[in-house]
Order: sequence, then structure tokens, then C-alpha cells
Amino acid sequence: MNKLQEWLQKWLMPIATMLEKQKHLQAIKDGIVGIVPIIIIGSFCLVPTGVGNLIGGGVLEWVNAHNDILTLPTYFTTNIMSLYAVLYIANSLAKRYKIKNVLVGASAILVHLILSVTVTEGAWNVTYLAAEGLFVAIISAIFAVEVVRLCNKYHLTIKMPDSVPPMVADSFSILIPLIIDVVAATAVASLCQTFGGTTFPQVIMNVLAPAISSMDSLPAVMIVVLLTQLLWVFGLHGAAITSSVWAPFAIANATANAAAVAAGQAPTHVFTFGFYYGFLQVSGSGMTLGLVMMMMMSKAKSLKTIGRIGFIPSLFGVNEPIIFGVPLIMNPFLMIPFVFGPVVIAALNYLAMSTGLVGLPLWESPGFLPPGFQAFLLTLDWKAAVMALLNVVLMTVFYYPFFKMMEADELKKEAE
Repeated sequence: MNKLQEWLQKWLMPIATMLEKQKHLQAIKDGIVGIVPIIIIGSFCLVPTGVGNLIGGGVLEWVNAHNDILTLPTYFTTNIMSLYAVLYIANSLAKRYKIKNVLVGASAILVHLILSVTVTEGAWNVTYLAAEGLFVAIISAIFAVEVVRLCNKYHLTIKMPDSVPPMVADSFSILIPLIIDVVAATAVASLCQTFGGTTFPQVIMNVLAPAISSMDSLPAVMIVVLLTQLLWVFGLHGAAITSSVWAPFAIANATANAAAVAAGQAPTHVFTFGFYYGFLQVSGSGMTLGLVMMMMMSKAKSLKTIGRIGFIPSLFGVNEPIIFGVPLIMNPFLMIPFVFGPVVIAALNYLAMSTGLVGLPLWESPGFLPPGFQAFLLTLDWKAAVMALLNVVLMTVFYYPFFKMMEADELKKEAE
């Protein structure tokens, strides 16, 4: 075990530390996580349509009659989610660079609009402001912030006297970067249209098509979970780091599922944001609720105290008190079940859904709910709630023999 720890620390720790400090990846993560509440609201507006399609009859007739009102918020939430994403990502990256201009986010939105929206006879086509535009939003945000950073670095800004109000000063200091943004974005959009007969978002989607399809696969899900758990072992926030890569794909899948349900069709994707947190993160990373309950009944006073403190947070998916309190970080007793147990759970859950045994995610649902609740809201399938609960039970079985070894070691220390 010690040799395994030494090997992981030698080869993986430097990579993990680098990823945690990488400004762009962390800004992307902040932006994607920031839009989740907006996506949930938009998804819930599609629930009546999905329920109507499932039940049919009078319920479907009523839903269809009031569909314009029921789905109105979706036009301003999920249908333009990339606009919110580009704003959040740009603001997060600007903050990490310590850029204080409040108009940086607005400049990123402008770049994104020029790249993503097509105008035909005065009519806007905003198709690529939805999930399909998330990757362009990432590019737009990073480009806009980097332009500001470089202009500041090389003094290519209009600096006003200190006596000028901050908002006015910001307006003038962003002017040159904004000109560069507009010229560059317009040039790219025009080139795509002139020589490719397409839009920049479509070019990006074509390039990413293999990656998007491969992310919704059993190997990809298992790798994501494995890397997430390994990062936690080093004391790094695993989900926060890895989600900067997989979250855009997962959100795009969730949006596609919700659109299919709204159209009366069956969802097709397993790996969505809700699937990850509603099934693979039940009670938090490592699915530690069973471990917490064993600690609460432990004869070791230290473990019992930590278990009691961490029970309520873990019940609602917040298990940092356990991860850092036990600790699970570089824990020689619990490392194996904490890292590899969730990988097994991920494989079983993916297979259960992909084979039709359990319903697929229909849309996004609220998180931080007790085990089973989010799973049911996500799928409207009682078997999904049972599967989420079984995940906790199975993880408890994984933890049990390793926990008993840790408990014996703690009892020996307390007896000394």
C-alpha cells in the first residue's frame, strides 16, 4: 500500500496540482457550474410536457393547450444557456487574472453573439446560443479575457485620470480590447460563412463530434470517476477539476434528452450532469453515507465523533467533513474502496441505463437531495431511485472490511 501511495504521489500528484492551478480550466468549471441552476429551471419547465407525453389523454391535451405559457421560461434559460456561461467563465477568468474591469463579461458576450448568431433579413437565428454553443462560449470567454490581459500588459488601453468615475474609466479602458474582439470575431464568422457556408459553432461541433459521442460511453464514464476519486486522494477537489472537461459534454447531453422528451421522443443519452451527481455522487464523492453510518456506531471515539458530525451533510451530498475529517486523503485503509468502488458503481449504473433496465435521464433536476430523490426526479422511474439507494448499500459493503481495519487501528491508538 505504501508503495502504491508513493507511486501515485510521484507521478500523479504533479499533474493533479497543475490541473488545479490552471486558470482556464478552473474558470470553465466555475462557468459551467454557475449555469446549472438556470438549466434546472429551464428543464423543469419541460416536465409538464414530458409527463403529458407519458400519460396522454386529457393531461396531454391540457399541456398542449397551455404549452406556450409552460415553456416560456425555457426560451430565456436553457435556450440561451451559453450566454450565461460565457459571462460566468469570463468573469471567473478575469478574477483569477485580477482584472477588475466590470465590462470584461460584456465584451465576452459580444464576441459570443457575433460568432454564434446569424442574421437573415433582420431576423436572428439563435440556435447556437443553447447547449450547442457551450464550446463556443468557452472560446469566446477565454479570447475576450486574454485580449484584455494582453492589452493591459502592453499598455494598449485608454487610461483616464483618477478623478474620472470608475465606470467611465472602465468604458474607455475596454475600448481598444473591444475593437480587437469585434474585428477578430467578425473575421472568423465571415470566413466560416464565405468559405465553408456554415457557422463557427457548427465548425466547432464538427471538430468535437467524435469527443462528444465518445464521452457518453462506459469507458469514458469509468475514467472520469477514476480520475475524480484519485484527485480527492491527494486532497484536491476531484469533481471541480475533472468537471471542467466533462461538464460541457454532459450538459449538452442533458439538453438533448430534454428536447427529445419535449418533442415526445425517447431520451438517448446516459451520461448527463444529473446522472453524475444523482447516481455516481450520492452522498458526495465516494458515496460515503454507509461509511458515515458505520463510523457513528464505531467503538472508536474519534470515528464516532466525526461520523455524527458528518451524517447530516452527507445525507444531502456534502461529505467534505468526512473526506477531510477522517481523513480519506492518502488514507491507507480506505483508499482502495474510495477510489475503485465508485468506478464499479459507475459501470453498473451505466449498463443498467444503457440496456433499458432503468430509465434514462429526462432532464436536469435539483441536487443536494437525500439518496434516491434526485434520481427519481431526474428519470421519473422508481427503479432509478432504488438503484441510487443500492449504490449506497453496495459502497457500504465495499467499505466494511477496510473500515474494520481502520477501526482496529484507531482503537489501538486510543488504548495507548
